[in-house]
Amino acid sequence: MIKTFTHQALLITLAIAPLFASAQDEHFIYGRITLVDAKVYEGPIRWGKEEVYWNDIFNAAKVRNENLRYLSHDERQDLDDRQYNHRHGSENNWSRWADNFGWRWSDDGNFDREYTHQFSCQFGEIKSLKPQGSKWVDIELQNGMKVELSGDGYNDVGLDIRVIDSELGEVEVYWNRIQKIEFINTPGKLANRFGRPLYGTVESFGNKFTGYIQWDHDERLSVDKLDGDSDDGDLSIEFDKISSITRLGSRCRVVLKSGREIDLEGSNDVNRENRGVIVMNKDVAGIDIPWSEFDKITFEEKTPGALVSYAQYKNQKELSATVKTSEGESYSGRLVFDLDEEYDFELLQGRQRDFEYTTAFRNVKKIKSFDDDRCEVELKNGEKLMLTDGQDVNDLNQGVLIFAQGKEKPQYIPWNKVSEIEFR
Repeated sequence: MIKTFTHQALLITLAIAPLFASAQDEHFIYGRITLVDAKVYEGPIRWGKEEVYWNDIFNAAKVRNENLRYLSHDERQDLDDRQYNHRHGSENNWSRWADNFGWRWSDDGNFDREYTHQFSCQFGEIKSLKPQGSKWVDIELQNGMKVELSGDGYNDVGLDIRVIDSELGEVEVYWNRIQKIEFINTPGKLANRFGRPLYGTVESFGNKFTGYIQWDHDERLSVDKLDGDSDDGDLSIEFDKISSITRLGSRCRVVLKSGREIDLEGSNDVNRENRGVIVMNKDVAGIDIPWSEFDKITFEEKTPGALVSYAQYKNQKELSATVKTSEGESYSGRLVFDLDEEYDFELLQGRQRDFEYTTAFRNVKKIKSFDDDRCEVELKNGEKLMLTDGQDVNDLNQGVLIFAQGKEKPQYIPWNKVSEIEFR
């Protein structure tokens, strides 16, 4: 779940670098699905009708937040007050009022869902996945870490999984039939795949974003279809046939590779109900361009090669950083960010102007807090963004813990006292 740019720097940031051209198919999810009756399917995997790449994001809900136990009673009360005041605009001491009624803190250290966060990681981080009913799942990450997750409110848990088996072709496997999914390295060249990746350049008010594309947060392959109503009737056009799409108010002009032009309206693929266009590259898991800011997309026939392979996710580490406070103090050690994110595979999110960015902490070099609503985030590739409008980068952030070497109890620093975090 970053910082201010000149226009030129923005273009440099989002222009995708040369991407592992030697193995064109290694960015597709690949694995072995074992069913409850021991049947096995192996091949490229598509999560329902959406996720198909290792850098696509798996979402679920964490069950508990164990880090709350490190806060003192007064720190918890102060945190509650800040969270409540931010959300409701009230300056009362809500947490103390709640304490008087005896229901604020549960025995396991959790309070409400505001302290139990979303779990998000890229599919490449996951070693295996075991369904536990329709709404629960146990996952093991590549570093051996195991997490129990709830799928309540998330469509990545409980949906049917599609796999291209080498003998049977494409098979849709029911979630309740799955015993385990093991993710493994993808062959450099697949005999069969779900389709060709969508790759192109999005134009938005003078900005250009080039990379792998998710249209309407959903369609990302050449075989996916763009739906809409034309003057002559309903159409469903494979993206493989499309050269460009231009927004024209509440409709779109679609230009096919043949040069044929068609105006479409009447569906969430081509009107203001579209959820936005996501551009992906190796440093940023997603740059989400809202429909209101979208002007045009031009698709390209060729891609620069595999975006990222499964093997490139294997070195997962705990976060480590030096934190400087607004009072001039400095603390170094293992870091827990926002009282929740502890590993470099977890995601940092925020919005620069109208564009929402998502990147893994492993790509972040430094975070500077400027005020309650914004942070400058410097990536390891030197790019900087000024991010706002997200819990990671505003005063909804629940603060950080620093575990200094040799000390059992961490130092808790509320977000309003964090000046800078430099990752190591």
